[in-house]
Amino acid sequence: MMQLRCLQPQDAPLMLEWMHDPDAVRYMRADFSGMTLADCERFIAAAQQDTPSLHRAVADGAGVYQGTVSLKNCDAGRGEAEFAIAVRRCAMGHGVAAWGMQAILQLGFSQLGLRRIYWCVAPQNVRACRFYAKQGYTPLKPEPDENGLLWFEVLNG
Repeated sequence: MMQLRCLQPQDAPLMLEWMHDPDAVRYMRADFSGMTLADCERFIAAAQQDTPSLHRAVADGAGVYQGTVSLKNCDAGRGEAEFAIAVRRCAMGHGVAAWGMQAILQLGFSQLGLRRIYWCVAPQNVRACRFYAKQGYTPLKPEPDENGLLWFEVLNG
């Protein structure tokens, strides 16, 4: 049984694990390789505010952190936010990311009243592209934009 819960201080070492996994972060827009345990602890502390972004832990049945799902830059006026996800290597291929994605999308639509959730991925990130396709999502356009990114969206309704 998976859980979507607030990030907790004890999640920091496991969060740092995926941040320092070159395969997990290779195509992400941010450079996580230089992050420290203190950076993770600060991120978790700041995430308690839930503004303007919402960050949650995806945890297993025992409450052990498996990854982070986020709705970034929530804009209540426009009814939209940007989705992001990162999971530990040991969680990949076990349905954790799929469960976490659906849980945070549901939270965004039902509790936050969002109308649109969007995200992007580098086409070179074959693992992520396959994951989104397996979840039933296709890019808005088949070709990358001027920044070399594929964009996706989910609309509520």
